Amino acid sequence: MARNDPRFVCKTCGATRPRWAGKCDACGAWNSIIEETSREGAPKGLGKGKGRTLDFVDLRSAQGNVARYPSGMVELDRVTGGGLVRGSSVLLAGDPGIGKSTLLLQAASALAANGVRADYISGEEGIEQIRLRADRLGLTEAPVRLATATSVRDILTSLESGKPADVIVVDSIQTMYLDTLDSAPGTVSQVRGAAQELIRHAKLSGSVLLLVGHVTKEGQIAGPRVLEHMVDAVLYFEGERNHQFRIVRAVKNRFGPTDEIGVFEMTGAGLAEVSNPSALFLNPERGPVPGAAVFAGIEGTRPVLIEIQALVAPGPPGSPRRTVVGWDSGRLAMVLAVLEAHTGFSLSSSDVFLNVAGGLRIGEPAADLAVAAAIVSSYSKRPVPEGSTVFGEIGLSGEVRPVPQHAARLKEAAKLGFSQAIVPNVGGGRNGYEPAPAEISLSRIALIDELADLLASPNETGFVGVSVGRT
Repeated sequence: MARNDPRFVCKTCGATRPRWAGKCDACGAWNSIIEETSREGAPKGLGKGKGRTLDFVDLRSAQGNVARYPSGMVELDRVTGGGLVRGSSVLLAGDPGIGKSTLLLQAASALAANGVRADYISGEEGIEQIRLRADRLGLTEAPVRLATATSVRDILTSLESGKPADVIVVDSIQTMYLDTLDSAPGTVSQVRGAAQELIRHAKLSGSVLLLVGHVTKEGQIAGPRVLEHMVDAVLYFEGERNHQFRIVRAVKNRFGPTDEIGVFEMTGAGLAEVSNPSALFLNPERGPVPGAAVFAGIEGTRPVLIEIQALVAPGPPGSPRRTVVGWDSGRLAMVLAVLEAHTGFSLSSSDVFLNVAGGLRIGEPAADLAVAAAIVSSYSKRPVPEGSTVFGEIGLSGEVRPVPQHAARLKEAAKLGFSQAIVPNVGGGRNGYEPAPAEISLSRIALIDELADLLASPNETGFVGVSVGRT
């Protein structure tokens, strides 16, 4: 008779060990090891038995392009690479209450309205709860099949009994369980086993599997990290609860680009797509104010103009505050150090607050120069001139380095009515890249101290300022 010996499993990476420890040796995570009881026997060799022979094929496909289901939501199709690929599995993760179930219910309804057979299986809500949400969203007439279940065996039996579904939504994977395992739903073995069975069904039937995943307080997907490796695409649903904007970001996609984003606005009637997010992240009616700079960024393949706000204020001696929302705090410390070392600004005794307007989070280094411009503007009490956009990477030696997709950033700025841009100074051509739009005049700088001079003295480009205090 097999013994039910306990084992200890890491919730982050799924590694097992014979005893508990505070730190996982495989991934280095702390306090991630939990005890589970498993009935699985020790792995054994294959012996002398033979398996089936594999059929090898050529790289060329007879079907041409990959078959996709357009979701009917342009922003979601942008993130997934043009639609949902048949036989693929997609994991959508986000904070509680951010709108994951709303997004997938809207997507399933849009797919069903276009003739796609869509099944929505919930392990967290009852049928009436889902119907209430559908009534609020105006989706009651959509031919979506609803069911509530948590047993993977029951789900697969129901899916295999009738006509195969084209799209299957499972909300959420942490509530599913296999009756062959003794552990509770949401544990490492249950999440891994349930996901494996559902993904196997999707591959064999050609259905699209959409999984909802919970996140931990650190913002990581709950459950074993191997879950992210098992699926074909991982999407994060980001945004603040008290803010109306929501962003779907692709961090993994085997059938499309990564780091692509889709922008939505949470309204009383559900999630509305935002086709031009640059216009929403800016406030043209307010006019120029000190401490604000417009950054021309790139999110995936989409150029987006975002307002970066900075506030430099006197702080208590010896313990200045550095508060950052929407950007990397370590990179802010680097920009402040470069400004002090190469421009002479005295910022070590001042509190510095930085905010990316609109709830968006920026990760690319091209925002360095816009952050520096906002800090200089706040420190000098002079606004960056109206109609100006800024982008460029800052090096530790004070040089301003070029960034990719230069022309796309300027084209987006010109489309929104911007007339000036502060960009890195590189050789070759008018601006070192493709020709800039004729309606935008460029101020090219090579060193960070040129930015301070540009914002602090009148010049022919229209930038007006005053000399600021230097040490």
